[in-house]
This record gives sequence, C-alpha cells and structure tokens, in this order.
Amino acid sequence: MRQFQVILRNSSVFAILIGLLTGCSEPAPQALTAPGLPEVGVYQVQSQSLAQVTELPGRTTDFRQAEIRPQVSGILQKRHFTEGQQVAAGELLYQIDPAPYQAALATAEANLSRAQAAATNAEQRLKRLQGLLASQVVSQQDVDDARATLLQAAAEVQAATAQRQVAQINLNYTRITAPIAGQIGRSLVTEGALLTANQSEVLATIRQLEPIYVDLTQSSSELLQLRRQIQHHGQQIVSVSLELEDGSQYPAQGELQFSEASVDPSSGMVTLRAVFPNPDGLLLPGMFVRASLAQAGQTNAVLVPQAAVKRLPKGATQVLVVNNQQQVEARQVTLGRSYQQYWVVQDGLAAGERVIVAGLQKVQPGAQVNAVAVQE
Repeated sequence: MRQFQVILRNSSVFAILIGLLTGCSEPAPQALTAPGLPEVGVYQVQSQSLAQVTELPGRTTDFRQAEIRPQVSGILQKRHFTEGQQVAAGELLYQIDPAPYQAALATAEANLSRAQAAATNAEQRLKRLQGLLASQVVSQQDVDDARATLLQAAAEVQAATAQRQVAQINLNYTRITAPIAGQIGRSLVTEGALLTANQSEVLATIRQLEPIYVDLTQSSSELLQLRRQIQHHGQQIVSVSLELEDGSQYPAQGELQFSEASVDPSSGMVTLRAVFPNPDGLLLPGMFVRASLAQAGQTNAVLVPQAAVKRLPKGATQVLVVNNQQQVEARQVTLGRSYQQYWVVQDGLAAGERVIVAGLQKVQPGAQVNAVAVQE
C-alpha cells in the first residue's frame, strides 16, 4: 500500500511537469491587425533644360599631307632631316647632285649673253642705216632688213632669258624642301639612289597634325534632322567632343566644319568633318574615335524615369500616376528621346506630377495607395 502511494505521488508530479511543459510550448495568441494601403514608390516629375547631343563614329585624318617627290632627275647626295621630327615649311630635306644643273645654268647664261650682244649690234646697225637713209647712201630696204634683224635679236634674247630661268629652276629643284610644316615620316630612299623627275614612288611624307581633322559618318536622314535643329536654333558653331579608343575623353573641344555635298548611294551615309586642336600630338591619323555633337538644347523638358514606363501591347506607352487623393491613374504618354536613365515626355505628363516607379505590380488604376517619395 505504501509503495502504491509513492508511485501514485510520483505519477502525479510527472503529470504536472508534463502539463507545464505542454503549456509552455503552445504559441501565444497574436493580435489581429487591420489590412493597410499598398505602399508604392513615386517620383515627382521634373522639368529641366537638356543639351541635344548626337554621337557619331569617326576616324582622325591629317589636316594637311604632302608627299615628297623629286622634280628633277639625279643622284641623291644627302638626306638633311631626322625621321619622325617636326620640319618647317621651306626646310631642306634632300640634296640631289647639282653639278649637271649648274653646268646647264652656265650654258644658258652664256647663250643669253650671246643673244644680248647680237641684239646690241643689230640695234646699232639700224641706227647707222637710218642716219644714212636721208643722204640716199643706203636704200629703204636696207633699213627694213636691219629693223627685222633687231626684232629677231630681241626675240633671241627673250628665248635665252627663258632658258636661263628654266636652268635656274632645275638647279633649285635639286634642293628638295618641305612644302608644308609638319611631322615627317620615314625616308624611303637613301643616299646614292637614282631619282627620276616626278616619279611615282614618294621619298617621304609630311603630315600636319596641329590641328587635326576627324571624319564622321552619319545617315542622310539624321543629317537632315541635324541641319534643321541647327537652323532652328540659329547656331553658328557646332562644338564636338571626342571619346578615344581607350574610353578616355579628349581634353579639347572641336568644331564641325562641313559635310560632303553628296550621299554614298551604297550606304546612305554622309561624311562630316570636324577640326580639333592637337598641340601635344595625342591624336594620330587613323585613330577610331566617338564624337559627340552638342546642339542647342531643349528647355523645360519633362523627364520621367524609364522604370516608370510600361509599354502596352499595341505599342502605346503608359505610366501610373498618383493624384492628390492618393489614387492611382493610368496615363498614356508620348515619349521623345532618352536622356541618361530617363525618357523625355512630349505629351501626357506635367512637371510636379507623381509617377509610380516601385510597386507597380501591387496596384491597379483606381486603387488607393500609400505613396512614398523616392530619389532616382
């Protein structure tokens, strides 16, 4: 009997412990909360002035280029420049053996002296005959013949003078000088080479790289639009900026100079040309660049984040607007060009209105929402 009481007492204690543990494991009752309005992120539409920028691919090209060729034949005696250096206009580059041309000049000068002497003699003879004509010692025919001889001698002097000039020019051509200032490339001939007048092979090439041209390609339709915008805003100068092949920005601004007068029929493209200062020689001919043409901008442009725009099945574009009653409205908008992460709105929105940019999937037009401002 005593043993039974102990077991019963122990069983009761065990039951109490089990009850306590079971009670602790039950969850506490939760308070009921009323459902709230859906929260959406909104962006307040802004208006600002935008710069109109057109990006075009292009390549750099020399401002001037001169191919050096001999104008007289002869043996090359000496090269007077260092390859790759800057040369000035008129600087001596090559010297052709001048000896044959010096001899030709001496011959031409001798011929000129002989012709001048003959002309002087003919003039004196004519004067003597004219003095004797009055006394009828000589006939009129003798005087006429003397006058013709003088005229012929004067013509010989003119011809000899021209020959002397040609000989002097040819002698001068033995000194091959730089026609323009610029950077000269490698020499394709060495001393001792036989040069031929006006040969097809160039001796060297001079490139003027300061300033430097950038040739750009643009479609004819885009060119028409560009010209209309320039005329509409009365721009006299279109500034151009460059992005180099490594993605860096060229420090100096350039100017658009002209466009080709015709369109390439195979591609429909037109070549535009801009000129850039290049004092440090950073730009070299043949480099690929991307040019940005800055045009007169758009004032009071209405901007909307691209994340707020929804495209409808038939191609229209729509945004959701939260009005002053915190109610959602569907608004169709007409979009212009993109600007950074925004669209330029041409119609359908006004500055100051709030468009939904976050939580679009939570709401429908007509719903009440809790609008929270976000920054783009």
